[in-house]
Amino acid sequence: MKYAIFRSLLFVPANNWRLIESAKRALDADAIILDMEDAVPIDDKETARWFVKDAVKELKDVGHTIVVRVNSIASGLAKDDLKFAVQEGVDAIMLPKTESKEDVVVLERMLEEEEKQKSLNPIAIIPLIESARGVLNAYEIASASKRVIAIAFGAADYLRDLGRSYFTLSPDEHELLFPRAQLAIAARSAGIYAIDTPYLGLLIDLKGVQKEAEIALKLGFKGKMCIHPSHVKIINEVFTPSEKEIELARKIVNAYEEAVKRGLGATSVEGRMIDKATYDQAKALLITIEALKEKEKRLGKK
Repeated sequence: MKYAIFRSLLFVPANNWRLIESAKRALDADAIILDMEDAVPIDDKETARWFVKDAVKELKDVGHTIVVRVNSIASGLAKDDLKFAVQEGVDAIMLPKTESKEDVVVLERMLEEEEKQKSLNPIAIIPLIESARGVLNAYEIASASKRVIAIAFGAADYLRDLGRSYFTLSPDEHELLFPRAQLAIAARSAGIYAIDTPYLGLLIDLKGVQKEAEIALKLGFKGKMCIHPSHVKIINEVFTPSEKEIELARKIVNAYEEAVKRGLGATSVEGRMIDKATYDQAKALLITIEALKEKEKRLGKK
């Protein structure tokens, strides 16, 4: 399963029913992440599991794509989490603290067991990479299973693993340049999406959100996680192709298809040479735009 649209993914604590209810109105978010891990204290894990069980249908009924972040394999809680998280309507499981291919393989086995018991189709996997080891193993993680549709970056835990704090992150975020680039390249190599970390600055710093999203976009990320609904619109705007980009993509597609009809393997648009690779990139952009229009139509937007 691959998503044409995965720009914004909004975290919602799975133990907080009030926020789950609020998420029903966050229709601009491309996905809702029901979080059973960091946002949930250990004493509230069971509550989160039962809330996830009930929340999925309600969120699905309003048209949301649903991701559930379970606890890590190392925590020993993931297997019990999946008893509640694996159900009709869940699109993907996010696995935190992923450090190796083996973590993905273990999760896949757990998913297969639950899906078989419940007669469900395979659910996708989004490994969340949050450590130095995970960054170094990014490609093996990204290519560990056909279920993996994206890899995501968790900067807060990554910095902690290095003995640093996101409270002292430099304005230009140079500390995160290598891991971001590594994840983006690994994802591209595996033919999947790279999703950036939530913004670690002040929640009200919307300019900071935009700046960080633009950095991620330039490095090759396709979307970004967020922890506050006010960030969704900004993230969507950054990761949505502009009208100028869309128009150029249409010109490239039309010109190349006409060239092929004439038996040519390349042509030019606006003075620049275009070939099959350029055409494929432009075509993918237009497919994404069509998928976005379908989403808006599904949600009753104009």
